[in-house]
Amino acid sequence: MFKSVPLIALFLLLSFVMKAQETPSARKAVTGKSIDRAELITFAKQYIGIPYRRAGSDPKKGFDCSGFVNFVFRHFCVALPRSSREFKKLGAALKPEEFKVGDVLVFYGFKDKGHIGHVAIVCEANGMKSRFIHASSGKAHSITISDLDTEGYRGRFYKCIDVIM
Repeated sequence: MFKSVPLIALFLLLSFVMKAQETPSARKAVTGKSIDRAELITFAKQYIGIPYRRAGSDPKKGFDCSGFVNFVFRHFCVALPRSSREFKKLGAALKPEEFKVGDVLVFYGFKDKGHIGHVAIVCEANGMKSRFIHASSGKAHSITISDLDTEGYRGRFYKCIDVIM
């Protein structure tokens, strides 16, 4: 019986660590090193042109918006929601002058302004004239870079949040 006690303790410890990494509150890399925002964008940009795929989260098959954001941040050990709707309650809204590269933009849906329907990553911070990288289901139908200051996005903008802190 006593031989199994260390195994049980190890199992419980590993379970706790894995669960902590899955929660949205796990913001920093497990190693404790800070995340280089420019490096995050360089990583994200290598996927430009990967096709849009509903419910996609795999670079070999395609991404939807939240699948792409989740994939990029997970690479840097930052746990984020998998569904865009879950971003509504996540983080405090930043003022436009506070936007930084690597922040997450949250948008209402294209047809339904009552629900969150799109998320993206700021790749050039300039307030409401910022540019962002995202999985677009629109004309580009792929990972692309767009301007926040366009009619299609400005009117749907809900908030910008810092998930790196």
